Amino acid sequence: MRTSYFTLGQSHVYRFNGQTLDHDCVIKITAENPRDVMVEYFGLEWAFEYDECPEMVFFPRGVYNLTESKWETL
Repeated sequence: MRTSYFTLGQSHVYRFNGQTLDHDCVIKITAENPRDVMVEYFGLEWAFEYDECPEMVFFPRGVYNLTESKWETL
């Protein structure tokens, strides 16, 4: 298993399990291939993939763990 972190662009806004995900949050996915999971749920409309959590000063809403469907505090 591997963990990747994804960010969304300014115009990318998604609803997932009752949560709004946008450019102010980071999406965390733990899977064999996290990029495949991201593409499955969000297509190709997202910004960047990171191996480590990016600097959170740019993402005030926090980290949404897509694998566990919950917000995390770092």
